[in-house]
Amino acid sequence: MSSSGRHVALLRAVNVGGRNLVSMAALRAVFEALGHSEVQTHLQSGNAVFAPEPHARLGSPAAIAADLERAFEERFGFATAIVLRAPEEMTRIASAHPFAANEAEAAKLHVVFLKGDPEPGAVAALDGRRSASEEFEVRGREIYVWYGDGAGRSKLTFDRLGTPATARNWNTVTRLAALATAS
Repeated sequence: MSSSGRHVALLRAVNVGGRNLVSMAALRAVFEALGHSEVQTHLQSGNAVFAPEPHARLGSPAAIAADLERAFEERFGFATAIVLRAPEEMTRIASAHPFAANEAEAAKLHVVFLKGDPEPGAVAALDGRRSASEEFEVRGREIYVWYGDGAGRSKLTFDRLGTPATARNWNTVTRLAALATAS
């Protein structure tokens, strides 16, 4: 993880369908209680941008995420996976969507963020679940997706990759990248 800039935390399954309700003020307080600063949330779906606590900057992303997950569960009473990305990773992700030619319909562009590397063979199984109007491309710990008929109609699921995954639409991805790199 980089030692400069604000990092992005993506929480899985927060404030979805009236379940796992978390106020963004309370979420910011969890980050601040661990010594992180410049904490800013985006939307109500578990997106946080923060400057890691100085000693945490020397730690691994996995250790920072584990600390956040523990504190989150203690505060809210349920567990959630937290996926972290450094500012330079978010910049790369936001500039690399292979289906960006479809940007006029940005709501159909998504990125699935994986906490770790997908299990070998698990990605190949995804192809059998996609419809003819969907495309996806795996690049490391991100899956770029074009939902031709909209995400709500998709049969694609990313929960069988052997690592936690959380998706964000393209507008959210680009906004989080901008927040992470803002001075």
